[in-house]
Amino acid sequence: MNNKLLTKSKYLIGLQCFKYLWMAVNDKENIPKPDKATQYMFDQGKLVGEYAKKLFSKGIDIPKDDFMVNIKQTKELLVKRKPLFEAGFLVEPLYSRADILNPAGKYVWDIIEVKSGTQVKDVNIHDVAFQKHCYEKAGLKIGKCYIMHINNKYVKKREINPNGLFIKEDITAEVDEAIEGIQERIKNMLNIISSKKCPEITINENCKYPYKCQLIEQCWEFLPKNCVFDLYRIGKNAFKLFDDGIVAIKDIPDDFKLNSLQQIQKQCEKTGRPYIDKKAIQQFLKTLKYPLYYLDFETINPAVPLFDGTTPYQQITFQFSLHVDNGKEVKHYDFLADGKEDPRPKLLKKLKKFLGDNGSIIVYNKVFEEARLREFAETFPKYKQWIDNVLERVIDLIIPFRAFQYYSPKQQGSCSIKDVLPALVGKGYDGLEISDGGEASLSFLDITYGDAKDKKKVRKALLEYCCLDTEGMVWMVEKLGVLVK
Repeated sequence: MNNKLLTKSKYLIGLQCFKYLWMAVNDKENIPKPDKATQYMFDQGKLVGEYAKKLFSKGIDIPKDDFMVNIKQTKELLVKRKPLFEAGFLVEPLYSRADILNPAGKYVWDIIEVKSGTQVKDVNIHDVAFQKHCYEKAGLKIGKCYIMHINNKYVKKREINPNGLFIKEDITAEVDEAIEGIQERIKNMLNIISSKKCPEITINENCKYPYKCQLIEQCWEFLPKNCVFDLYRIGKNAFKLFDDGIVAIKDIPDDFKLNSLQQIQKQCEKTGRPYIDKKAIQQFLKTLKYPLYYLDFETINPAVPLFDGTTPYQQITFQFSLHVDNGKEVKHYDFLADGKEDPRPKLLKKLKKFLGDNGSIIVYNKVFEEARLREFAETFPKYKQWIDNVLERVIDLIIPFRAFQYYSPKQQGSCSIKDVLPALVGKGYDGLEISDGGEASLSFLDITYGDAKDKKKVRKALLEYCCLDTEGMVWMVEKLGVLVK
């Protein structure tokens, strides 16, 4: 007799990977803890859930920390026929809690699953399918099934309005379709978690779908650097190579179709030397007009908007770094918001002060910076004419690297500045307290709206990180100039 529970979260894990499922039940201590980004996503989900409850004024919140108390109170409260939050049901060996169980008629209940995303995903359907299966086994009659997700068109005006923040979609038909075969899937998963041996699973496409697996680093660590999965935009074809026993890029057969950039990668792997298209790089460098302004933004994008006039997940710029090269010397300017008010007015004012009216404005992957600038122009119309001029001067430094006009094997198929900078100039982000944009965003949220203790230290780290983004671009342009002489 199996005495191990299959919960909703573990059922979803089982749909992705049996090895992960087994470890989630039998070897939890060896599963890496969620990183900061994942934990932040969980926290945002909890916050969104609290706003969803406000839509049900008569709802009853059932404590969820004590497993048996949750089940007991759920049973007692069902007779009240009121919306129930976190109602838990144990139908051994299955257990599930509902975000919201909403009475719909004399004996019927609707399932409302709250998600912090902006659309219904396939995994959400399976989530609710497991719930419905459990609740019906427990004796409930389930009517409709809904996903209540974030409305990304909602605009904050003063207090958050939950009615505008959410969209409720009927997924009943999709859930009924997903339930087909669920009993067999559950049986297989129960056999997995009751086994004494962890199943051996070969790496596959599910390692990153629907979520990046917590075990991915340990499962993929056997792969060498510059393996077939590092081929630029290789997609599913990497698994075709891997399944044929081809792991290293240099071992790819000559008759396997590769595009021109992938061919450059393979060539660099065989020679061990960078590829340099001097003529193309020279043409790119000729487009740069002095003075050169190297610009980088950092942003936050909370699920629930913080400022009036903003929408869920809107990118809010809180920091910039600017290096200015007039041909004789390089000066650095920066801005980092301080306080809980909307940082953009002060940031724009300072940026306009230091960003001259002539010369190239150099960014890395301009889609991001240009989008922020256009949003500034729309939100703060007095800057529109100036921003229009700025947009005409923007040049994207990623161009020669995305086109592999310069490519080093050290980049491992990436044209991200985090990989190009150390490959090209020998200096990078190692040793920094904050070393990527996601971490910068979370750190700013923590010191501004959270309970971070050493705020001065974090601010210093934020300034150092953003500074390197633009100073690194200065070094990259200088190095390209040397390479093509």
